[in-house]
Amino acid sequence: MRKLHLISATALAVSMAMPAFAQDAPQADEDAGYKDEIVVTAQRQSQSLQEVPIAVSAFSAEMLESQQIENASDLQLTLPNVTFSKGNFTGSSFTIRGIGDLCVGISCDAATAIHLNGTPLLATRLFETEYFDLERVEVLRGPQGTLFGRNATSGVVNFVSAKPDFSGFKASVDAEYGNFNAMKVKGMINVPLGETLAFRGTGFYVKRDGYTTNVYNGNDIDGREMYAIRGSLRWQPSPDTTVDLLGYYFKEDDNRLRIQKQLCQKDPTGVLGCLNNRRDFQRTNSNSTFTGTLGSREFLTLNLGSAALGNAFGLGSLYGLDTYEGNPILTDVREVYTAYEPTYKTDELQAQLRIDHDFGGINAQLTGFYHETTVDSSQDYNLGVPNRAIIQPALNTLAAAAAGLVIPGAGSYFAPIASALIPNGPAGDICVSLPEETGLGAFGGFKRCSPVASAFDRSNQKTRDWSVEGIISSDYDGMFNFLVGGIYVDGKVTNGDYYVNAFAIDYITGLLGSFTTLGGGLAPGFLGTPFFRNNTQEFRLKSYGIFGEGYFDFSDKLKLTVGLRYNNDKKYVRSRSTLASFLVPYTQTGSAFDSPYYGAYDADPVTPGVQGVATRNKSFSEWTGRAVLDYKISDDNLVYLSYSRGYKSGGFNPPVQVPGLTVPDAFVPEQIDAFEIGSKNTFADGAFILNLTGFYYKYKGLQLSRIVARTSINDNVDADIWGLEAEAIIRPDPDWTINLGASYLNTKVTSSTPFINQRDPSGGNPNTVIIKDIGGAFNCVVRANAGGAAAAQAFVTGVNGALGLQGPAAFPSDANLGAATGAFSLCSVLTGAAAGTGGAISVLDGVGVSIKGNSLPQAPVVKFSAGIQKIFNFSNGMNLTPRLDLTYTGESYGNIFNGRINKVEGYAQANAQIQLNGADDRWYVRGYVQNIMDNNSTTGLYLTDQSSGLFTNIFTLDPRRYGIAAGIKF
Repeated sequence: MRKLHLISATALAVSMAMPAFAQDAPQADEDAGYKDEIVVTAQRQSQSLQEVPIAVSAFSAEMLESQQIENASDLQLTLPNVTFSKGNFTGSSFTIRGIGDLCVGISCDAATAIHLNGTPLLATRLFETEYFDLERVEVLRGPQGTLFGRNATSGVVNFVSAKPDFSGFKASVDAEYGNFNAMKVKGMINVPLGETLAFRGTGFYVKRDGYTTNVYNGNDIDGREMYAIRGSLRWQPSPDTTVDLLGYYFKEDDNRLRIQKQLCQKDPTGVLGCLNNRRDFQRTNSNSTFTGTLGSREFLTLNLGSAALGNAFGLGSLYGLDTYEGNPILTDVREVYTAYEPTYKTDELQAQLRIDHDFGGINAQLTGFYHETTVDSSQDYNLGVPNRAIIQPALNTLAAAAAGLVIPGAGSYFAPIASALIPNGPAGDICVSLPEETGLGAFGGFKRCSPVASAFDRSNQKTRDWSVEGIISSDYDGMFNFLVGGIYVDGKVTNGDYYVNAFAIDYITGLLGSFTTLGGGLAPGFLGTPFFRNNTQEFRLKSYGIFGEGYFDFSDKLKLTVGLRYNNDKKYVRSRSTLASFLVPYTQTGSAFDSPYYGAYDADPVTPGVQGVATRNKSFSEWTGRAVLDYKISDDNLVYLSYSRGYKSGGFNPPVQVPGLTVPDAFVPEQIDAFEIGSKNTFADGAFILNLTGFYYKYKGLQLSRIVARTSINDNVDADIWGLEAEAIIRPDPDWTINLGASYLNTKVTSSTPFINQRDPSGGNPNTVIIKDIGGAFNCVVRANAGGAAAAQAFVTGVNGALGLQGPAAFPSDANLGAATGAFSLCSVLTGAAAGTGGAISVLDGVGVSIKGNSLPQAPVVKFSAGIQKIFNFSNGMNLTPRLDLTYTGESYGNIFNGRINKVEGYAQANAQIQLNGADDRWYVRGYVQNIMDNNSTTGLYLTDQSSGLFTNIFTLDPRRYGIAAGIKF
């Protein structure tokens, strides 16, 4: 009779290392050999690991300690076909078998479902925290849905917390100190409160210095200070009933860097900012950015109709030095140069109640969950210090204009700008708007001032979600059993904002607003908002799912599992994106959005008419399922064949800012057909365990993000994925453990639809000129349909001559841009002029290229891991356990366009430790080193927008860490 336990878990898998201090080494005998049976609940039923026909991996608390797995970045190193990387904003991507979170936006669902004790988490901060007091961490590879509360196309990561027990009082304290002045303290207490009630309390505190040196002032940044507490109550009023109550709180407040380093092959023309061949340790040419173009003398001359005013007020020239001229070139990924101190604040609250009752043959479980998170992060946008000397002439002009010395009688139009941005005169501090909700910024008194013209961003979000899940399963003797369940999830995001603030934006919005109101005879005003703000006022998710499985035991050897799920997601979003979008009087109070001119602003240019906010409302639904046939060749050898369909709902693209820009307002769901064959084998009475898996995925509608005109647009592409995985344990005697893991992955895009490569909008066409639009800082392309490259260049030269701009210039020979040339211009003017060429010239958003056959991002071709440890037992009951782990992650790409510039080189990491355990495992002392080779390899990439200069943000491994730890148990 098989016992069905409805604990919400996915898998407890290969025991890659015996616990170093939590239990005695197993002893060989004639019956047991070296084999320890591992019980798993991958199918919500208790089974031996080697009987589960699913690709799973997991780590007990002892294994997490012995393999030095402290967080998600450590966890992915030892798992086949699994990668993890931090994201550009405040998220992360856990990629399984090439399927990760490539969709960017609040309405995107996660490809990898994150669970706590089987309950799905939305927008969790678990990837920031440290692991503590966990029973295990489980990773289930492949699409899920028929057993779990939320669909997942790539797999499930489930964190299972340690539960209270009734066996007696228990407590433990662990302390650790290492380099970077790193301190960590963990504690646990377990108290029986009677025969049927027990409490378990646990927590940790971490503080360390930063991994990165700020060369500008010598300070260390990217440090950590965080803590978490968890309390659990378990009540068992009868042998058949268990009630678990859990509460958790996590908080971080430090100078963590979201964006560790920026790389760029600098474009001397400024048309692209960064070139398309290499990721060098250079900065983007800031003349290519939104502030560089709109603040230029050339743009202001065109806008103001006066070369004298344009030259006087311009912050620089499109053809001159860029803002970061003179900054040092830092080739160490652990060094940056910034005058802005990063801030990172986040917290998370969880509450879970679970009631489990066995009716005898039928088991019922009801789970309620409540969850809140907040995150607020800010850092230097370009990790550089602007050269004040370049903008000082414009500051002098502004002060003179405020005094009425530039335009007689117009001082009142410029005095508010000077008062807000240079309150102590042109030689004093320079002020920048704070990223705040009123939209008034520095012109409303919300500002920060310093000697340099800083630029920084802010990413913040507040979430709340709750869910209720019920499951009923049978536990009968006989051929058939079943499981049915249902879940309802209600999620809400408020203030999901991303800001970019810069002195140049304040200056430009004030200057253009003042000239606009001056010319129109209006009261002085600025253009709101005086910073970029992509604002999600509210996002709502209401989701329910009904799922179930049937289990057919045709014999002791042959079994069939059939599962089915229906999922329904309703999504609603209200949002807007603003940057110099509407006039706001300098005298405006309360909010910029109360401006009398706000009514003319269209927050939704995709929809006809004028809307103050963009509103979207859509439902997504789908049937999915799975079928698994497994056959037990012997008690120690199992083979299985499975098919499953995965599904991830669609969503909404963020709002656009550029009038006339037509982009999809939504993206469609993903769907995956997954085929898997596997074998699980135990040899030599447990001395050798070998598990093998092969899989093939047919992917339809993969959600893929690109940045267009400061907006993240998600497209859908199709792909084929196949691969192999192997996990093995070798135990030549009870005191030795050797674990091995390996995987191969092949991913290919099968869609033939052309896509525009933001790094090279010419698409390699030699008859093109790449244009930087100086009014919006986006790129367009002039293509000659007759006459070749010379015709395109002559056309641009002619139009630009009338605009007072230079003609096309050649990119460097190593730019990897073919024969294309580049120029600053106005795309709208070029489009109008092209209409009179009889079709000889076209002006395009870009020339699309096929990505068919390209590899998916974050999909390493190969991975390998190996670990070895030996337990030395002493006659006094103590033992010494040294351990060494080595992992290798092969090369991959950080962008769907692949190519050299997007390649992520393969990397290796080695960890080692040695631990002395006291008699009866009451205490231990451990010395450790992580990342022995001090490898700074890149784990992920993020390409920024054309209006930001196309630089690449990189994310890397943590540096070498070493230290000593000790613990005691009571």
